[in-house]
Amino acid sequence: MTFRSLLPAGLLAVCGLAACQTAPTADSGFLSAYDRLEAQEGTVRASIRQHRDETRASGIEQVWLEPAVLVGPVGGSLTDEDRALILREVDRQVCYEISERFTLAASPDGAARVRTAVVRIDPTGPEGSAVAAVANAFIPGPGTVRVPGTTGGLAAEAELLDAAGAQAAALAWARNANVLGTDSPSLSRVGDALQMAEPFADAVGDAFAPVDRPVRAIPDPDPCGRFGPRNQPGGFLTRLVTGLYVPEVNTGTREDAPAGTPRP
Repeated sequence: MTFRSLLPAGLLAVCGLAACQTAPTADSGFLSAYDRLEAQEGTVRASIRQHRDETRASGIEQVWLEPAVLVGPVGGSLTDEDRALILREVDRQVCYEISERFTLAASPDGAARVRTAVVRIDPTGPEGSAVAAVANAFIPGPGTVRVPGTTGGLAAEAELLDAAGAQAAALAWARNANVLGTDSPSLSRVGDALQMAEPFADAVGDAFAPVDRPVRAIPDPDPCGRFGPRNQPGGFLTRLVTGLYVPEVNTGTREDAPAGTPRP
């Protein structure tokens, strides 16, 4: 029996694994309140619990972005540099999404605040990613196939507080990379966590924005320009050629200035 004849059965098994939704993460204590969070039904890959006070959120226009923080013993096996890279990518993606729905304030005085915390980081298995990159070169069709047990993920929490400090919206989110899908393998131990920052930020924007507030055009000049350009064509080309997610060409340039209070 040849490898080619075994491939369809293997792919079916992987599909079964990919259909599993990420389990919720325990409350970290970072949010000012958890009691009104409700699980979102119909989510296929991510665990999403959120709440929005429509009246409070509708009254918010200017927001101040506090830098993302780590809560608890997150990513204990990772380097300080890797953890800082994840925080910066979360800041970058949240800045992009919030700036399309609210006006970013120049200072925290009199503005609402967005607070964000990373509460879990599951490292990527680089050895499995190398195997997956080679295998994907021989498997036709869109998407990628990952080695089970080597995928990583991210869990994060965020809340929108009005100028008086009352919670207007909150989100508890978690997602692991799928063994079959669009999450590219990476030789970086934080490759999957970095890829999860974008869908997390998408969820932040959707959870915080009032229901009748449309996505806006990107302001000019871009208030998130300190993170580099929003589009990273180099990252797309690298994935196309190598099949790998490479942080150095996907996460923009070094931040010129912090979004709020400097991190410790």
